[in-house]
Amino acid sequence: MRKPRLFTPGPTPIPEHVMLRMAEPIIHHRHAEFVALMGRINANLQTLFCTKQPVLSLTASGTGAAEAAISTLFQAGEKGININNGKFAERWGKMMKVYSMNVVDVSVEWGSAINEEQLVAVLKEHPDAACVWLVHSETSTGTYTDIRTMARLIRDNSNALVCIDGITSIGAHECRMDEWGLDVVITGSQKGLMIPPGLAFVALSERAWERADAHKPRNFYFDLRKAREAWQENSTPWTPAVTLFIGLEPALEMMMQEGVENVWKRHALLSRGLRAGLQAVNLPLFGSSPSHAVTVAYLPEKGRKDFIKLLKNDFGVTVIGGQDALKDVVFRTSHLGYYDEADMLAVLGSIEYALQKVGHEFEAGRSVYAAQRVFMGVE
Repeated sequence: MRKPRLFTPGPTPIPEHVMLRMAEPIIHHRHAEFVALMGRINANLQTLFCTKQPVLSLTASGTGAAEAAISTLFQAGEKGININNGKFAERWGKMMKVYSMNVVDVSVEWGSAINEEQLVAVLKEHPDAACVWLVHSETSTGTYTDIRTMARLIRDNSNALVCIDGITSIGAHECRMDEWGLDVVITGSQKGLMIPPGLAFVALSERAWERADAHKPRNFYFDLRKAREAWQENSTPWTPAVTLFIGLEPALEMMMQEGVENVWKRHALLSRGLRAGLQAVNLPLFGSSPSHAVTVAYLPEKGRKDFIKLLKNDFGVTVIGGQDALKDVVFRTSHLGYYDEADMLAVLGSIEYALQKVGHEFEAGRSVYAAQRVFMGVE
């Protein structure tokens, strides 16, 4: 028997009591019981996003939240700057083009984050930009971008809205929407929020709402003005994924009990431990700016194409490979959401077994030892 262990950056593991709550009888989304549920959820989402603005819940994936923001806020012909440093960053530029925006696609090497000089130069070259999209934690490469600094630079050098893909950073990295002057922040349910796929969340700043209210709608289902009206009544404009909201409440309660800042600290610790463990068994890390949500390492030279399947089939551990040019080059291991130190030790132990099977050279036990030293504070 092998216990299945999921180490992918979405879907992420679901706490047992959350699954049990979702197994309870469904309720109707227009009755008082659901309204009360949404009231509690809405307040906790604001705490998680560090904002006083409404955090709107959509029955969609995180991509739906991005499309809702783009189609609600921007008009055809407007200029949007897209900082493209990965597979998902690339997506937002493509989406803006679908909505007939004039897209300035700023290519940054995968595994790297844009630096301050690059960003300021782009802003000065395009002073008429309506928005700048950045990915806080690029899931395809495990790359972190210093959003606090970048948001300040955008505010100081432009009138563009600061739009943040927080899909794998909300609940993993520090992200203070109001304090940092962020205008759009999005995430999805199957990431740090620890429930199945199917919900997306988006928050807009006051100046983003001013822009939304000044434009004619370009959408229907994804019109965030309708979602805001419903939010004020602790409701949703369309039929929601009721069972997911039922699960969302206890998942958010877990985060509130731990404390949002402690959630950030836990993710930072787990990522440091996992990185130390992988390096200790001669698996180099990919990229120069590691995320607290997912760690990306090069596959072993021996058994490169078999390693991920071997982990799953022989040890019940599911990690995920790279995308596009990184396919069969790297593998990605998550520490996003419902994970603790013991999970990291378990996945490292399984990785060592798989490495031995493919003939990779390393000293047995080194990964667990290195991670344990990080967790004990004796690194």
